[in-house]
Amino acid sequence: MQQHLVISIISDDKPGVVEMLSAAVAENGGNWEDSRMAHFAGKFAGILRVSVAAEDSGRLKEALKGLTGADFKLQVEDALAVAADSRQTLQLKLVGNDRPGIVKEISRALAARRINVETLDTRYGSTPWSGEPLFTAECTISVAEDIDLDGLYDELDEIADELGVEIDCEETSSAL
Repeated sequence: MQQHLVISIISDDKPGVVEMLSAAVAENGGNWEDSRMAHFAGKFAGILRVSVAAEDSGRLKEALKGLTGADFKLQVEDALAVAADSRQTLQLKLVGNDRPGIVKEISRALAARRINVETLDTRYGSTPWSGEPLFTAECTISVAEDIDLDGLYDELDEIADELGVEIDCEETSSAL
């Protein structure tokens, strides 16, 4: 039987971090499945999902624990099984002048409607024409098939007006 582990990592950004992690996974019977990793302000951060035979799980966890040091922090969790239900996937895109509270307002609206955030990518930069702070966000959300999408779109439009940002939300696919 396969077991899934979710591993989060933060370390100093330097060559060889992914190699060290992937070697520990491969050498202890694990299979690297999904990951998101990035460089942030001199640090390297990531999260990944690994599958491993149940009988090799303990050995892999111990090997991963052995990587932890002063500049390499790791958290390993057993993944929980999620019951599949009928969901649809939407892509939300936001662009606007940066100001505090943008993520809070959007996440509040989604949470109030019991909408699950699958991915969230944000960027901070500056507008090319004025140099003012610019905030962009792309978010993949999954919603129940019976959700009132018009109500969600109306609420996102209200938030966009209040925050002075542009928000687009489109259906991308249906999942079972």
